[in-house]
Amino acid sequence: MAAPRVAMRNIKECLRLKLEAGLSHEKIARALQLSKGVVSKYVTAARVAGLDWPALAAMDEAALAAALFPPAPSGKTRGERVLPDVLSIHRELRRKGVTLQLLWEEYLAAHPGQPTYRYTQFVEHYRRYAQTLKRSMRQVHRAGEKLFIDYAGPTLPVVDPATGEIRRAHIFVAALGASNYTYACATPGETQVDWLTALGQALSYFGGVPEMVVPDNPRALVALPDRYEPGLNRAALECARHYDTVMLPARPRKPQDKAKAEVAVQVVERWIMARLRHRQFFSLHALNQAIAELLEDLNRRPFKRLDGCRRDWFERLDRPALRALPEHPYEVATFKRCKVSIDYHIEVNGSFYSVPSALARQSVDVRLTAHTLEVLHGNRRVASHVLLGRRGAYSTQREHMPAAHQAHREWTPQRLLDWGERIGPCTRQLIDHQLTHKPHPEMGYRACLGLLSLARRYGNARLEAAAERAVQLRAFTGRSVRNLLQQGLDQQPLPKRAAETALPEHHENVRGADYYQPPQQELFDDAATHPESTAPATPGRHGPCAGRAMDAAGQPQPELR
Repeated sequence: MAAPRVAMRNIKECLRLKLEAGLSHEKIARALQLSKGVVSKYVTAARVAGLDWPALAAMDEAALAAALFPPAPSGKTRGERVLPDVLSIHRELRRKGVTLQLLWEEYLAAHPGQPTYRYTQFVEHYRRYAQTLKRSMRQVHRAGEKLFIDYAGPTLPVVDPATGEIRRAHIFVAALGASNYTYACATPGETQVDWLTALGQALSYFGGVPEMVVPDNPRALVALPDRYEPGLNRAALECARHYDTVMLPARPRKPQDKAKAEVAVQVVERWIMARLRHRQFFSLHALNQAIAELLEDLNRRPFKRLDGCRRDWFERLDRPALRALPEHPYEVATFKRCKVSIDYHIEVNGSFYSVPSALARQSVDVRLTAHTLEVLHGNRRVASHVLLGRRGAYSTQREHMPAAHQAHREWTPQRLLDWGERIGPCTRQLIDHQLTHKPHPEMGYRACLGLLSLARRYGNARLEAAAERAVQLRAFTGRSVRNLLQQGLDQQPLPKRAAETALPEHHENVRGADYYQPPQQELFDDAATHPESTAPATPGRHGPCAGRAMDAAGQPQPELR
């Protein structure tokens, strides 16, 4: 064994604290600023040498080094070979994709022409070192108990055929604990919708629901990443409730809590993603089809140390123990908090949706799915709408409006006319005038409602009488009718119509039409009797010019006053 780099006095102090003081490895490592692995190595070396503390205390540094680290026996070539750096190996193995095979090849390339170890002894050196590190508890998974889910680190490219833009598809991986039966699919990202949609697809692929789902600590699912009491967000809780299971995130920065998912991700990266690295995909659907084909091959590959394959173990262990799927898959929903405006509408993605008017100025929860919107208040659904596809659009339900607003919304031109008809024909005529003499019928709604409101104060009979007088006076405004009612003119007799007050047909002061148009025969007779003059014989008899002097041209001369 090579001489240690730690000073012998620290080694001796390390052994004193362990063999004499009886401290733990952790406390010794903290006191001497060593790793627990180094402390374990020195303690093991002392025990192998059969040394106790009284014997070690009597040794100087040279004797202690010779006792703990004896030289290799002569005739063997172990001391002549280059020892691998186990600390560096352990650190590099934490990197994604790094294997012992790769590190052994790098070890050979770093020492050309020097005696090195073969791969088997290289691995044996590292395993001896790894055994001195912290022990890991072996987890035993019951059939149908846990499903581990995670996303792979690498992504796969998807090319947009229209623009040539390359988008990265994220690979979701799920594995059952007992059988290691694995599912994988590609999603556009790692959003909340992607996580829950992929989880639903995985459960459909397995054909059942496990007792527990173990994810990592993604922000898309976990609202409070606490070590002991993690808090899921509302969408994740609803998804677990829908499938009648529980979701327990792993501890933060503790990958050993989801070792099955870590192994499944590694297997998917090697046996699916690596095989697809030279293929080009133009849609997420095509990529998922290719993943599904390789997924069947992955689940049917034989185990190296166990009999059968993932598919066989799944049929034997997990499938009989899984719970039944619900009748309908979970519809992925997102939640947001909104405040109801004074017009009893909420704004979601630029569109407006009504809620009961009693909730104005209050805060509500909104549940959004792919096609619907639900409004929740106190965990009770108070409204539901179909999502609007246009910004600025309104979705208003009649039952959400106050009573006064409902009545106003129900007014139509025909309804106003029918109401006026029930009061009287003159009232209907006034309403028709208001509706037809505006640029738009709705512009006359307010005037009509004001006119009809007079019936509640004065009664239908007085309103009809006032309307009749207003029609006769050609005063079609609501103000005119109101003034007539206020002054009581509707209760007075109507003025006689023009036809009733006209003069009689025969009266001494009425000349009649014949006065201006004398019979033609009489004119002819006068002309024959008095050929020297065509003027009328009697002034004022036959026309307005009768009795007036004529000039030489036969035109009447102006009168002199």
